[in-house]
Amino acid sequence: SDGDKGRRRQGPVTLHGTMMGAIRRETEAARAGRKGHVIAKLNALLEEQIIDALYEASQAGVRVDLIVRGVCSVRAGLPGISEKLAVHSIVGRFLEHHRMYYFHNGGVEELYVGSADLMDRNLHRRIETLFPILDPAILRHLRDEVLEVYLRDNTQARVLQPDGTYLRLTPGDELPVNAQLALMAESERNR
Repeated sequence: SDGDKGRRRQGPVTLHGTMMGAIRRETEAARAGRKGHVIAKLNALLEEQIIDALYEASQAGVRVDLIVRGVCSVRAGLPGISEKLAVHSIVGRFLEHHRMYYFHNGGVEELYVGSADLMDRNLHRRIETLFPILDPAILRHLRDEVLEVYLRDNTQARVLQPDGTYLRLTPGDELPVNAQLALMAESERNR
């Protein structure tokens, strides 16, 4: 509800329900012919109900972009199941700990940042926290200058194929993008 928009989400109390509700909202928007988009950057994706909800969202037409560094139980690009779902894995110089969850939400975008992976233990058996980004300028920066940079990475990224293998991306004719180096360079420019 709007009354608790600025409140953080904690596992095992509200985190799972918040994530499920946000994914379902994107699914319903797509079914109604509106835009649905989920972007998640995390280290592990194993929780079955979340995975089922992401498959359902993809089937409804929601664009689902996952940036999963480690273990991922989703199969991307399966006809009729996960055609609108992409999984990128980026393992670079730095071991990154942050998790980010973006939801288009009918244009009233939501972005949560914190420590929680989408795993049973993180959502149901541990104290984990995500907090919402309420400042629209910060949300846009994180969406456009952080998450989108990871999705454009073509030097460190591997993309999950329908057969369960990962294909290493290469720049080809495109400008090389290394997300970690790009974010370090941006940090230097902003000093």
